Amino acid sequence: MALSNARSNLSGLPRRLVSDGLLNEQDAAKALTEAQKSKRRFVSYAVQELKLSARDVALCAAQEFGLPVFDLDAFERDFLPREQIEEDLTTKHHALPLLKRGSRLFIAISDPTNMVALDEYKFHSGLPTEPILVEDDKLELLIQQAVNDSNNDIGEGLDDDLDLLEIGAGEEEKAPDDSASEVDDTPVVRFVNKVLLDAINRGASDIHVEPYEKKFRIRYRVDGVLQEAAHPPLNMSMRIIARLKVMSRMDISERRVPQDGRIKMKLSKKRAIDFRVNTCPTLFGEKVVLRILDPTSAQLGIEMLGYSEEQKQTYLDTLAQPYGMILVTGPTGSGKTVSLYTGLNILNTAERNISTAEDPAEINLPGINQVNVNPKVGLTFAEALKSFLRQDPDIIMVGEIRDLETASIAIKAAQTGHLVLSTLHTNDAPQTLTRLANMGVPAYNIASAVSLIIAQRLGRRLCEHCKTIDDVPREALLEEGFDESELGDLKIYKAVGCSQCNAGYKGRVGVFQVMPVTEEIGRIIMSGGNAIDIADQADREGVADLRSSALSKVRAGLMSLEEANRVTKD
Repeated sequence: MALSNARSNLSGLPRRLVSDGLLNEQDAAKALTEAQKSKRRFVSYAVQELKLSARDVALCAAQEFGLPVFDLDAFERDFLPREQIEEDLTTKHHALPLLKRGSRLFIAISDPTNMVALDEYKFHSGLPTEPILVEDDKLELLIQQAVNDSNNDIGEGLDDDLDLLEIGAGEEEKAPDDSASEVDDTPVVRFVNKVLLDAINRGASDIHVEPYEKKFRIRYRVDGVLQEAAHPPLNMSMRIIARLKVMSRMDISERRVPQDGRIKMKLSKKRAIDFRVNTCPTLFGEKVVLRILDPTSAQLGIEMLGYSEEQKQTYLDTLAQPYGMILVTGPTGSGKTVSLYTGLNILNTAERNISTAEDPAEINLPGINQVNVNPKVGLTFAEALKSFLRQDPDIIMVGEIRDLETASIAIKAAQTGHLVLSTLHTNDAPQTLTRLANMGVPAYNIASAVSLIIAQRLGRRLCEHCKTIDDVPREALLEEGFDESELGDLKIYKAVGCSQCNAGYKGRVGVFQVMPVTEEIGRIIMSGGNAIDIADQADREGVADLRSSALSKVRAGLMSLEEANRVTKD
């Protein structure tokens, strides 16, 4: 009855979509009801849930309300009136100040009925506002970019004030060396600050500063792949490296041994970025590598990591258990820390006492007791664990299990009513169990303590704006692992490259093997079975291995076949 009333009351854009043949009355009425229930904009609901073309919806809205459609692809982001962009208003109303002409402020909207946004921006700016109709998906992308730019607070003219950025050491362990004045020259300060800012803006995870015999280069690791960013003059290498060492509170007179430090760069009142810095003496000077630590990466939420629904639910179910051990495994840079931090954020409530031992703690997590291990003074992972167990813990996270002592204490903790999370360096989930056995952990302890193993990799995500269908021969698809029955409807995409991505890729997506340690797998461990036996049993239980998970990302159009092979084929 309610649906019938909704159909008879269709007006505005839903009615136009029906009259233009893009929707039938029943779907339009249902969409309108569902959008209102979920407090979403009808335009966004129609585009995202009903899979209508954003362009078609915009053209219908233009006809219905007498507004022209403006193509945001032709708009330069540099022209945005950044002083008028308020993150709260922009995300709340899905509307963005696009231009300021004279005394008028023009607001980009995808829903012409969104008069509240115009009124609030009029009140906020003190200027008359006028709507500009744009496509919903392009507006969504521009809002994300504008909000990121605003949070970074890297505004116009910053190139003239790079030396004024608020930058300090991440730790106050020692004062800067008196010889810091040697490198306190403005050109070097400005150049180093610009390198750090460019790396953040390009989404890099690491910065490599590398001196060689006849050249000096700086590289960024973007989406897991290194790419050259700059070639400063060779005679500047020592001054640039010394500047980085001063910023991270290292001894700039010591060039013979590796050193570690931290840099904190405050970009705005709301956002600060940490850099973990390490130097290593090479033939022609010290190489410096900076790991960029963005606290927002630990707050992505489990939905953003790339787990399938079944894998996500398995992880959440295990996190909800009061005791046991969860192990995350994979090579360096595979996202293990983010997976663990995401789990800790889910568990982080006032009722739980959570302690972590890390080497070092990469991201500060309020409400969690984080300890940096320091073997030089005897504070190892094992010693930190012993201390935690005397402090009434509920949940313990160990940065890495490296030796038998640490493994034994962690397993005993998991057996005595604590939830323990940690990492290991192995190729896949089954090999993790045999690695523990090879360390000397008794089989019965492994079988009784370990609840879940997550093996993971990070692959580059295809750019949604330029990816195109790849013509792969049928025989090649079968050889790669696809099933004969799915080849008819299978679409494989490949990277192309455009102005909005890096060689056809933008961002990364996780590839996971989530293996619960079931009773059958426990019996295999107890009977001395190897990794192959465990893998066969996991396959019989329906656990997708890393290769299968990567191919599912290929099927979904998130990853190219080439990238799936890069991250999962030996």
